[in-house]
Amino acid sequence: MNTTSMETKTTAIPKQFQIAEPIHQKHYLVNGSLETWDGPTTEVYSTIASGTPYAPTLIGSIPDMGEPEAMTALNAALVAYDEGKGVWPTMKVSDRIECMEKFVLQMQAKREQVVKLLMWEIGKSLPDSQKEFDRTVEYIRDTIEDYKQLDRNSAKFQKHEGVYAHIRRGPLGVVLCLGPYNYPLNETFALLIPAIIMGNTTIFKPAKHGVLLITPLLEAFNNSFPKGVVNILFGRGRAVAAPIMKTGKVDVLALIGNSKSANALQEQHPKSNRLRLVLGLEAKNPAIVLPDADLDLSIDECIAGTLSFNGQRCTALKIVYVHEDIKEEFLKRFAKRVDSLKFGNPWDKDVKLTPLPEPGKPAYIRELIDDALSKGASIINKKGGQQSENYIWPAIVYPVTKDMRAYQEEQFGPLIPVVSFKDIEEPLDDMAESNYGQQVSLFGKDVYTLAPLIDTLVNLVCRVNLNSSCQRGPDVYPFTGRKDSAQSTLSVHDALRSFSIRTFVAFKDNELNTETIEQLLETKLSNFISTDYIL
Repeated sequence: MNTTSMETKTTAIPKQFQIAEPIHQKHYLVNGSLETWDGPTTEVYSTIASGTPYAPTLIGSIPDMGEPEAMTALNAALVAYDEGKGVWPTMKVSDRIECMEKFVLQMQAKREQVVKLLMWEIGKSLPDSQKEFDRTVEYIRDTIEDYKQLDRNSAKFQKHEGVYAHIRRGPLGVVLCLGPYNYPLNETFALLIPAIIMGNTTIFKPAKHGVLLITPLLEAFNNSFPKGVVNILFGRGRAVAAPIMKTGKVDVLALIGNSKSANALQEQHPKSNRLRLVLGLEAKNPAIVLPDADLDLSIDECIAGTLSFNGQRCTALKIVYVHEDIKEEFLKRFAKRVDSLKFGNPWDKDVKLTPLPEPGKPAYIRELIDDALSKGASIINKKGGQQSENYIWPAIVYPVTKDMRAYQEEQFGPLIPVVSFKDIEEPLDDMAESNYGQQVSLFGKDVYTLAPLIDTLVNLVCRVNLNSSCQRGPDVYPFTGRKDSAQSTLSVHDALRSFSIRTFVAFKDNELNTETIEQLLETKLSNFISTDYIL
C-alpha cells in the first residue's frame, strides 16, 4: 500500500507550535477550589508525530477520577444551588452577566495556548482552531447580549382577567454537561455557558480527546463564578458521569455526542420524568445533487461538507446522492478535487486534511471500505484508501447500496459514500426511513422542482441548505434535529430557553397587592420582582 503521499514532515515543527514539555494536569475544580490530584492518571497522546520514525507524541496526562470525586462535585453543585435558594440562582441578572464578562476576558488571554492544544489533541488545522476559539468567544458575548434582551423583555407586568403576572425565566437546577471531542471548546461551551448564565449550577467533564485544552481555563472558571457553580472533573464517563446520574439529583443532562451514551446515562437516572435533556447527537446528513445543479458550486460545497475537519462533524455530509444524468461528470471532477487536497500537520500552510485524533479510526474506515468493495462498490479516486499510521486518504465509494456499512453507519471520518438515483423519491424515502434527521444539502436551480422538495424536506430534517453544505452556524440560528439526531434546540437564543423554565409571580388586582408590589419595586429587595432595565 502506497503511503508516501501522506507522510508528514515531523522534524520541522515551528517553534511557536512545539510543546516544550508534557502538560501533566494535576488540578480539578470543585466547590470553588482548584484541588490537587495525586491519584491515578491517564496519559494523553497526540497522533501527530514529533520525530522519525513515526510514533504518537506524549503531550500530557489527566486525572483518572471515579465515584468519590463525582459525588464531591455533585454535592458542591447541590449546595451551590441549595434548592433554588443559593447565591447564584437568586443573583441579579446584571451580577451574573458581570461574572460571565469577567470569565470571557480571562479566557481571551489564553487563546494561544488553547489553539495550540486544539491542534495537537484533535488534529484541527491552525485556521480552524483559531476560528473555534474566536467563535466561542463571540458565542459567549452574543449569549450575554441575548440574555440582556431576555431580561429587558421580562422587566414588566402583564394583566389578564384581573390578575397581574410578572414572568421571567428561572434556572432548572444541577446540569451535567458532557461535550464532544470534535469541537471540545465551541460545542462544549455552547452547552455550558447558557446553562451557567441562566442560574444553574454545573458539573462538566471534558471529552476523551481535547481535554488538556481545558487546563488553561480552569483558573478563569475558578476566579469568575461563586463556589460550586462550575465543577470540572476528568476521567471516563462511566466512572464519573454514571454515578452522578444514578443519584437522581441531576436536573438536566446536556450532551453532544452519541445517542448510545445519551441513552445509557438517561437509563441510569431513577426519575427520568424529572430529567430535562439537551442533546446534540449523530447524523447521516445527505447531499442531493439534482440534474440541473451547478456542478462547480456543488462540488465545492460537497468537498467542504464531506471533508472539513476530515468529516468529523455531526453536520458533515455523510452520504451523497447524485442524479444518474450527471453522475459520471460529477464523480470524475469530484474525485480529482479530493485527490488534490493537501494532507499535513495542522500548522502547515493551506492544509486541508490532517491526522485523525482517534488511533483506531483509520482501521475503522478501512473496514467500511472493504465491506463496500466486497458488496460491489469501487473506489472512484486514485488515492482513496491509502493508509498511514495516523490517516487514511478519503475514499469516494460508489455505488453504495443499503446493505453496506458505509450506508448504514455514521462514519465520522474521511469516507464519502455515493448513491445515484433516477427518481427523487428514492433519496426522500431513504431519509424518511433513516434514524436521523438533522440537515440536508440540496443542489439545483429549477424552482418548480425545488419548491415541492423543500416543502417535504423541512418535515424530514430541521435545516435545508440550498446549494450549500451542511453546517451549524451562524450560532444565532437554531441547531437541532429530528429522531435520533437531537433533543431540544441550541443557538444563542434557544439555548437560554433550553436551560431554563418560565416561572412567574401572580397577584389579583386589589389595593393590598398593589401596595405590596410597589414597595417591593421601590425597596429593590427582590431580584425577581424588578423592573430594572439593563442597557
